[in-house]
Amino acid sequence: METKTVNNIDFDHPIHIYFIGIGGISMSGLAGILLSKGFKISGSDSKESDLTKNLEAQGATVFYGQEESNIPDDADLIVYTAAIRENNPEYIHMKSCGIPYLSRAEFLGLLMKNYKVPVAVAGTHGKTTTTTMLSEIFLKADLDPTITVGGVVKSVGSNIRNGAMDYFVFEACEYTNSFLSFFPKVSVILNVEEDHLDFFKDIDDIRNSFNRFAKLLPADGLLVINGEIEGIEKVTKDVACPIVTYGSDDRFDYWPSDITFDDKACPSYICHVKKTGESFAVKLDVTGVHNVMNSLAAIAVSDGVKVPREALLSALSECSGSKRRFEYRGSFNGVTVIDDYAHHPTEIKATLEASRNYPHKKLWCVFQPHTYTRTKAFLHEFAEVLSLADHVVLADVYPAREKDIYGCNSSNLYEELKKLGTDCTYLHSFEEIEEFLHKNCINGDLLITMGAGDVVKIADRLTS
Repeated sequence: METKTVNNIDFDHPIHIYFIGIGGISMSGLAGILLSKGFKISGSDSKESDLTKNLEAQGATVFYGQEESNIPDDADLIVYTAAIRENNPEYIHMKSCGIPYLSRAEFLGLLMKNYKVPVAVAGTHGKTTTTTMLSEIFLKADLDPTITVGGVVKSVGSNIRNGAMDYFVFEACEYTNSFLSFFPKVSVILNVEEDHLDFFKDIDDIRNSFNRFAKLLPADGLLVINGEIEGIEKVTKDVACPIVTYGSDDRFDYWPSDITFDDKACPSYICHVKKTGESFAVKLDVTGVHNVMNSLAAIAVSDGVKVPREALLSALSECSGSKRRFEYRGSFNGVTVIDDYAHHPTEIKATLEASRNYPHKKLWCVFQPHTYTRTKAFLHEFAEVLSLADHVVLADVYPAREKDIYGCNSSNLYEELKKLGTDCTYLHSFEEIEEFLHKNCINGDLLITMGAGDVVKIADRLTS
């Protein structure tokens, strides 16, 4: 059966859309926006979650377990997540039933055409934090933004916000080149490093992808980019719009000086703007020097859309980030427990270095590697950065979309850490890890549960 194509999503003409994988953080956000616009929404996921229950409360129909019969005949469009495999029964039916279908990225690209200024935040890491910063800034400036973020924004209480039709702030992920389906007016590129090597060939392939993303911007758009990205000329080649850089010193358009930290490792600094000659004090409510860089990107974007300086600085001083980004979860036996989403060596290094400015006796890191391919690609790098902690406890790899067929798992990482002389323990179950921590952590220690999987459950059970 021939499948029709869809080239437009018109908010003035709601239709019935079915989401395969509706419980994902991004998919649920898109479904939520459409429900608020009067669209009929249905979909499926493998299991119930707070996100799916919230959608059901708003009127969505959600099926648990994915079967061909779930897809209604009256659906006008099917949207599927990249996590869905080709042998999924709903995916197979989608391909043959004649109902138009789009990937999540393709659908998001069509959705943003409804907004005047789509703002895309891209980069190997830092996307969620920077998107959250921009969201808070735009909210403080009364711009009434529509927001979709890869984490829960604390002030919004959700990963989405349905606002007016002017500003749409969202994360732009490079995995499977999904961000090449977008239509941004303003783009941010925070960093370009090796990751997702199950899809990309190498760093040059990744740079080429980011260059194609940057060239999506119109001539009257704006690109804000970290000027210290290695090979930046390959990323910015043939970009038609103005380019604004930020970095660690006065070679760039925005740079910081006089960085200090409070007793919770949150930085303050002086921001300098080359174009205007301005210098002004910035106070952040998130930890680490890496967030100084993220905030510079947010400042540059805010200046580009003419956010008042007072609103900008007030928002940054109050923005405590999103959930699972150096998030305080509580304490047990006098041990402070922080949870963090870091799952790439650069992110882990930034988080553990930020921890140095947080008061503690010994630093413990419970690390759950995310995917076998990433563990294999960065095995030695993971061991090096994890060695910044005084004690490391390893959990089994969180497989996500993968199977253990790559010849590399947590036991290999354990051996690498031991070679470096790092105090390391490898335990298979969360229960064993929790028992070990209760016996070995002491009053005044700092414990970070770290990873993009479900390691946060350890933090929650320790502090409950």
